[in-house]
Amino acid sequence: MFELKTIALFFITAIAEIIGCYLPYLWLKQDKSILLLIPAAASLALFAWLLSLHPEAAGRVYAAYGGVYIFVAILWLWGVDGIKPTMWDMIGASIALVGMAIIMFAPRAS
Repeated sequence: MFELKTIALFFITAIAEIIGCYLPYLWLKQDKSILLLIPAAASLALFAWLLSLHPEAAGRVYAAYGGVYIFVAILWLWGVDGIKPTMWDMIGASIALVGMAIIMFAPRAS
Protein backbone atom coordinates (compact mmCIF):
# COMPACT_ATOMS: atom_id res chain seq x y z
CA MET A 1 0.00 0.00 0.00
CA PHE A 2 2.89 2.35 0.77
CA GLU A 3 4.14 1.91 -2.79
CA LEU A 4 0.80 2.81 -4.39
CA LYS A 5 0.39 5.88 -2.19
CA THR A 6 3.92 7.00 -3.00
CA ILE A 7 3.46 6.59 -6.75
CA ALA A 8 0.05 8.31 -6.70
CA LEU A 9 1.49 11.22 -4.73
CA PHE A 10 4.37 11.50 -7.20
CA PHE A 11 1.91 11.56 -10.14
CA ILE A 12 -0.18 14.33 -8.55
CA THR A 13 3.01 16.21 -7.73
CA ALA A 14 4.22 15.95 -11.33
CA ILE A 15 0.93 17.25 -12.68
CA ALA A 16 1.11 20.22 -10.31
CA GLU A 17 4.66 21.00 -11.43
CA ILE A 18 3.91 20.66 -15.12
CA ILE A 19 0.84 22.89 -14.86
CA GLY A 20 2.87 25.42 -12.88
CA CYS A 21 5.41 25.55 -15.70
CA TYR A 22 3.01 25.19 -18.63
CA LEU A 23 0.86 28.19 -17.75
CA PRO A 24 3.78 30.67 -17.87
CA TYR A 25 4.82 29.00 -21.15
CA LEU A 26 1.38 29.82 -22.56
CA TRP A 27 1.80 33.44 -21.48
CA LEU A 28 5.36 33.77 -22.79
CA LYS A 29 5.12 31.78 -26.02
CA GLN A 30 1.47 31.87 -27.02
CA ASP A 31 0.49 35.38 -25.94
CA LYS A 32 -2.07 34.19 -23.39
CA SER A 33 -3.12 36.30 -20.42
CA ILE A 34 -0.56 37.28 -17.79
CA LEU A 35 -3.21 36.27 -15.27
CA LEU A 36 -2.17 32.67 -15.92
CA LEU A 37 0.78 33.39 -13.64
CA ILE A 38 -1.58 33.37 -10.63
CA PRO A 39 -2.72 29.74 -10.97
CA ALA A 40 0.82 28.86 -12.08
CA ALA A 41 2.23 30.16 -8.80
CA ALA A 42 -0.45 28.32 -6.83
CA SER A 43 0.30 25.12 -8.74
CA LEU A 44 4.03 25.40 -8.05
CA ALA A 45 3.33 26.06 -4.36
CA LEU A 46 1.16 22.92 -4.33
CA PHE A 47 3.99 21.02 -6.04
CA ALA A 48 6.48 22.02 -3.32
CA TRP A 49 4.03 21.15 -0.54
CA LEU A 50 3.23 17.75 -2.08
CA LEU A 51 6.93 16.85 -2.20
CA SER A 52 7.15 17.58 1.52
CA LEU A 53 4.55 14.91 2.34
CA HIS A 54 6.91 11.99 1.74
CA PRO A 55 8.44 10.42 4.87
CA GLU A 56 11.80 9.71 3.15
CA ALA A 57 14.82 12.02 3.12
CA ALA A 58 14.33 14.99 0.80
CA GLY A 59 17.21 14.11 -1.52
CA ARG A 60 15.89 10.59 -2.05
CA VAL A 61 12.38 11.89 -2.70
CA TYR A 62 13.63 14.48 -5.22
CA ALA A 63 15.74 11.90 -7.06
CA ALA A 64 12.94 9.34 -7.26
CA TYR A 65 10.31 11.94 -8.15
CA GLY A 66 12.33 12.81 -11.24
CA GLY A 67 11.55 9.40 -12.71
CA VAL A 68 7.81 9.90 -12.32
CA TYR A 69 8.09 13.45 -13.67
CA ILE A 70 9.70 12.10 -16.85
CA PHE A 71 6.87 9.60 -17.32
CA VAL A 72 4.12 12.17 -16.68
CA ALA A 73 5.82 14.67 -19.01
CA ILE A 74 5.70 12.08 -21.80
CA LEU A 75 1.99 11.56 -21.08
CA TRP A 76 1.57 15.36 -21.22
CA LEU A 77 3.33 15.40 -24.58
CA TRP A 78 0.70 12.98 -25.84
CA GLY A 79 -2.42 14.26 -24.09
CA VAL A 80 -1.90 18.02 -24.14
CA ASP A 81 0.60 18.69 -26.91
CA GLY A 82 -1.02 16.08 -29.14
CA ILE A 83 2.28 14.42 -30.05
CA LYS A 84 2.32 10.66 -29.88
CA PRO A 85 5.36 9.44 -27.94
CA THR A 86 7.83 7.31 -29.83
CA MET A 87 8.82 3.85 -28.74
CA TRP A 88 12.05 5.41 -27.46
CA ASP A 89 10.12 7.99 -25.42
CA MET A 90 8.20 5.18 -23.76
CA ILE A 91 11.29 3.05 -23.18
CA GLY A 92 13.10 5.99 -21.61
CA ALA A 93 10.11 6.87 -19.43
CA SER A 94 9.79 3.24 -18.35
CA ILE A 95 13.46 3.11 -17.39
CA ALA A 96 12.96 6.29 -15.36
CA LEU A 97 10.06 4.63 -13.51
CA VAL A 98 12.19 1.60 -12.76
CA GLY A 99 14.84 3.95 -11.37
CA MET A 100 12.22 5.60 -9.16
CA ALA A 101 11.11 2.23 -7.84
CA ILE A 102 14.66 1.19 -7.03
CA ILE A 103 15.40 4.45 -5.23
CA MET A 104 12.16 4.53 -3.22
CA PHE A 105 11.40 0.87 -2.53
CA ALA A 106 14.72 -0.95 -2.28
CA PRO A 107 15.36 -2.50 1.15
CA ARG A 108 17.50 -0.39 3.45
CA ALA A 109 19.37 -1.09 6.63
CA SER A 110 17.62 0.48 9.61
